[in-house]
Amino acid sequence: MPRILHTADWQVGKPYRWIENSQKQARLQQERVDAVLRIAEQASQQQAEVVLVAGDLFDSSTVAADMVMEVLEAIGSIPSPVVVIPGNHDHGGAGGIWRREDLLGQMRQRAANLQLLLKQEPVSVAGITLLPCPLLRQRESRSPSLWLDQLNWTELDSLQPRVVLAHGSVQGFGGEAQVNQLCLDSLPRDQIDYIALGDWHALMEIDRKTWYSGTPEPDRFPSGPDDLRSQVLLVDLERGQQPIVKVQSTGRMRWHRITMTLNGDADLARLEQQLAESVGSRVGRDLLRLELNGQLGLQGHLQLQDRLALLSQQLLHLRLRGKLHRQPTAEERDELLLRMDSPLVSTIAAGLQEELQSNADPLVEQALIELHRLCARDSLATVPVATHPVTTDSCA
Repeated sequence: MPRILHTADWQVGKPYRWIENSQKQARLQQERVDAVLRIAEQASQQQAEVVLVAGDLFDSSTVAADMVMEVLEAIGSIPSPVVVIPGNHDHGGAGGIWRREDLLGQMRQRAANLQLLLKQEPVSVAGITLLPCPLLRQRESRSPSLWLDQLNWTELDSLQPRVVLAHGSVQGFGGEAQVNQLCLDSLPRDQIDYIALGDWHALMEIDRKTWYSGTPEPDRFPSGPDDLRSQVLLVDLERGQQPIVKVQSTGRMRWHRITMTLNGDADLARLEQQLAESVGSRVGRDLLRLELNGQLGLQGHLQLQDRLALLSQQLLHLRLRGKLHRQPTAEERDELLLRMDSPLVSTIAAGLQEELQSNADPLVEQALIELHRLCARDSLATVPVATHPVTTDSCA
């Protein structure tokens, strides 16, 4: 019973332009190369006869030569054949990365086990009949799987398991209509033992024989608990039998999404608990999308800013979203309005408070915070640690 390792969408060379820190950006890029070494370990430990990459091994045609060299060396360490089809990011046509002379030369030198399939024809590898559906253009209006409708199935080896290897969207799921669309419904399912798909970056079982492996290293914040990225699939095959599919984890970086409504300063403890459960004390291995809504007092806001400043240093990336208003608590309001030692402060605070009640203007909120900060400094006769605003990017 042959065993394959099904993977896709490595997208080596992904730029991560929305990360401003160049060192952290490089760390994420390197992790996509290092994921290939973890795939090599899985292939060796699980004794996979062949590794199938269902498109988008590279992110674009402009991946740096040194990164091309490094990932090909990693592929060369895999102790079995590695069969690749081009996807939409690394299409096999003119201008695509697979046409680059430096890549072809490094393939021969560093990854002799890599077999690139550019033709729509059956290929026998490691006792398996592969039926490749490569993309030769980035946007293909003609389905790359159409050639299978004309295939004479009786000419195939009757004993070898048959695997369709394709990159694109299936009808009713993923992708843009009429672009890189796979027409799988018309295929004789009794003639096919497994369909290995790429393009959709999360794990997805279309039916018992048809799977998207997802990407081996996550590349975006999860949309929900079923949005699984960080894995490859081990598939045991036998001609005419249902495949046995096993999910193997390969991801190292952790991407988190926390959405919370804060109804007062006391809720900061609840936020801290969530951060402890998600990120803990790990440094440089997590990315967090933090959406905060609701309202905090002035002192609570200052505490939050200090916490976010530390968090942004700890994480690879902190993306802030939401609308969190800043309103003085009753105690803070009285402290500002009833300052007998400073009538000017009381007058300013009263004006800002009145304006804030009629219009939740962020500038007015910030003015109250600064006033509160100045009063607190005067009261303590100390200089507080400066807070640093957390920069957010433009990605949704």
